[in-house]
Amino acid sequence: MISESLEEYLKTMYVLKKQSGNIRVTDIAKKMECSKPSVNKAIQNLKKNNLINYEAYGTIELTEEGEELAKKILETYDIVYLFLKDVLNVEEEKAEKEAEKIKLALTDETTNQLAKYTHKVLGLSNLDCNYDINKEKCRRCVRRKNVI
Repeated sequence: MISESLEEYLKTMYVLKKQSGNIRVTDIAKKMECSKPSVNKAIQNLKKNNLINYEAYGTIELTEEGEELAKKILETYDIVYLFLKDVLNVEEEKAEKEAEKIKLALTDETTNQLAKYTHKVLGLSNLDCNYDINKEKCRRCVRRKNVI
């Protein structure tokens, strides 16, 4: 388990990878509005947890485990945000802030149940396929159903 702060760094790295293909210390610092020394400290902690590969002054690579965790963090945020905004009608800005806080307190089991409920209420898809936040296959299945 990593801290909320490290989750934010990991999530930012994943987003940067998807946007530009490269993950650099400068880009992380700019996107997160923090100092390069802060980024370097986070990088060392993420490296110790085998979530990234990094050599000084090089690009940062997410490990398979790091990429999976980043996807899970984003997925959990999205589920909580959808529930707050579209099911409970919480104002968008407030839903964004509260989703960040709530996602940290949820277990995987609760997240799975919340996902099933939210998707059912919003009519997005049927999650009776044993949806599991930890299984990429299920997330792809859900997204594919949402697109159709």
